[in-house]
Amino acid sequence: MLNKLNDAEARFIRIEEELAMPETVSDMEKYKSLMKEYKQLTPVIEKYREYKSISSQMDEAREIAEDSSADSDMRELVREEFEELKDSVAQAQEELKILLLPKDENDDKNVVVEIRAGAGGEEAALFAYVLYRMYNMYAQSNGFKVELMSCNETELGGFKEVSFTVIGEGAYSRLKFESGVHR
Repeated sequence: MLNKLNDAEARFIRIEEELAMPETVSDMEKYKSLMKEYKQLTPVIEKYREYKSISSQMDEAREIAEDSSADSDMRELVREEFEELKDSVAQAQEELKILLLPKDENDDKNVVVEIRAGAGGEEAALFAYVLYRMYNMYAQSNGFKVELMSCNETELGGFKEVSFTVIGEGAYSRLKFESGVHR
């Protein structure tokens, strides 16, 4: 895993250097693809650098704790810090493993959501309206834009059917598992 992260960090640095070159900025296709790769690597590299920093702090704490010339109170404090850092390193490793998982190529696409009232007449239509409002508020709280495509309202304000688009980066990744019949 560390070799893969070192390679990713080297690639990240090369991308930063390429993005700073004037010839890259003038070639919009290359610039666009580099920016996309840069954006995908950024969270991984930030977490990796945090991991390296914590690891180096842990090594320093280990050296001080093992130093026989340091006083016993200092060594005890450093041992406590070492245990805390050990937990932080383990947590950072787990987060890095998650960040390194392959991503679905569709995760950054927009989503079309369709809600239809089932059997149950007006109550089902009102429930469909509540679902629409829930998805609408969820999308807005995550920074997505919602565009209503079509709706068929009932007399009481419910929806027999409603279709809308959730627009934004990562919309599909957040909503791809939303399907099925709600009763």
